[in-house]
Amino acid sequence: MKIKKGFELRDICGEKVIMATGIENVDFNQMIALNESAAYLWQSITDKDFDANTLATLLCENYEVSEQEALNDAHSIIKEWLEQGIIEA
Repeated sequence: MKIKKGFELRDICGEKVIMATGIENVDFNQMIALNESAAYLWQSITDKDFDANTLATLLCENYEVSEQEALNDAHSIIKEWLEQGIIEA
């Protein structure tokens, strides 16, 4: 999977949000707020291919979570990001 072209993480008033940039995302008219761990994952995978195992590894390396919990969280965030249309398989 990859982050779709034209989506960027920005800091707006202390909150991390994903915003669309560029003409290819002209119909995307929302901002997506990310918590600290989701923003960390986004920054870590920018311009890289990733999967649930990649995200789970990043979570385990930086947060005190079990491998299973990290993998469950990774699957959830991938599902959410796919539904929001900000990543592609």
